[in-house]
Amino acid sequence: MAKSPTPHKQIGVAVITNQQGKILIDKRKPEGEMGGLWEFPGGKIEPGETIEECIQREIKEELNIEILVGDRLTTIVHRYKTFNITLYVHDCQHLNGTPECLECDEIHWVSPLAMNQYQFPQANIQIINLLQQRGITR
Repeated sequence: MAKSPTPHKQIGVAVITNQQGKILIDKRKPEGEMGGLWEFPGGKIEPGETIEECIQREIKEELNIEILVGDRLTTIVHRYKTFNITLYVHDCQHLNGTPECLECDEIHWVSPLAMNQYQFPQANIQIINLLQQRGITR
C-alpha cells in the first residue's frame, strides 16, 4: 500500500512593525491546527499569487489593516508530524488602520524580547530568534 505524500504548505508571513518598534502577533482560534498558539500573521499562497501579494491579501482579510511588504527576512522549512511547511517571512510596515480580530482571538504588539512569554508553533521559533538577535544589534 503506497503512502500518500506529506502535504506541503507554502505560507507568506508578515513581521509587521509599528512606529514604536513593536511587532504584531495574533493568537490562533482554539479550533483547528495549532489552535490557541500565537503566530505572525499570514497565510497560504494562492496559485498565481506572489508572496508579497499573498501577505498583503492575508493581512487585509485577517486584520483589516494596510501594510507595506518589504524585504524577505528569512525562509524557513519545517517538518511537523502531519505536514511540511515553508514560511516566506517578510519585514512589513504598518501603514494604516487599527488591527481587528477578524480571524484570530487576540492581537498584541510586542517587543522581540517579550516574545518568549507567548507560545508559538515550532516553525516560528527561528523567526523569534532572528528578531531578538536583530533587536540586540540595532
